[in-house]
Amino acid sequence: MSNRTIAVTTWSLQMTSPEEFTPAAGPGAPDGVTIARAEVPAPEFSRFLYTAVGGDLHWTDRLPWTYTRWQEFLRRPGVETWVLHEHGTPAGYIELEAQPEATVEITYFGLLPAFRGRRLGGLLLSFGTARAWDLAERWPELAPTRRVWVHTCSKDGPHALANYERRGFKVFDIRTEDEPQAPTPGPWPGAFQGSAG
Repeated sequence: MSNRTIAVTTWSLQMTSPEEFTPAAGPGAPDGVTIARAEVPAPEFSRFLYTAVGGDLHWTDRLPWTYTRWQEFLRRPGVETWVLHEHGTPAGYIELEAQPEATVEITYFGLLPAFRGRRLGGLLLSFGTARAWDLAERWPELAPTRRVWVHTCSKDGPHALANYERRGFKVFDIRTEDEPQAPTPGPWPGAFQGSAG
C-alpha cells in the first residue's frame, strides 16, 4: 500500500436567503428528462446512486455503511433523495439533509459519468437547491429553511465549484489537508467510454 499523500482542498459554501439563489438559465429540462423524489427509503438504490456517481470521484465515506445505517439515515425526517432520469434511466441525484437551526445540507450531488457535460448538472442543482429551500413544506415538523450549505473538494468534478457559485452559493471556508493517495473505487475500466442518449 502506498504511503503517498495528496493535498485536497475543500470549499464550504452557503446561501442564507432564497433571494440569493440563481436558477440555471435555459429552456428547462430537455425532452425525456425528469426529476422525481425517491420517497421510499431504499438502501440498495441509494447505495447504487452513491457508487455510480461517485465511483470515479473518490466518494468513499459511505462504502463501509451497513444496510441498517443506510436505512436509519434515509428514514430521518428531512432527508430527501431527488433523482434525475433520462427516458427512465437514473442519470444523477441530489441528496438533502435537514440539520439543526433550520439548515439544510446538500450532502451529495452529481451525475453518472456518461451524463456529464450536457448541462444537466445545472438543471439538477437548481431543482435541488429550490427543494432545500422549500423542504419544510414537505416536513411540517421542521422549521422553514434559513440556510442551505454544501461542500466540494478538489477531488470532485472540475466544474463543481463553479456550478455552485453560479447558483448563488458563496464560499465561507477553505481548507487544505493531506490525504492518503488511493485509486478511485470505480467504475470498472472503460465503463463510460461510450455516451448515453
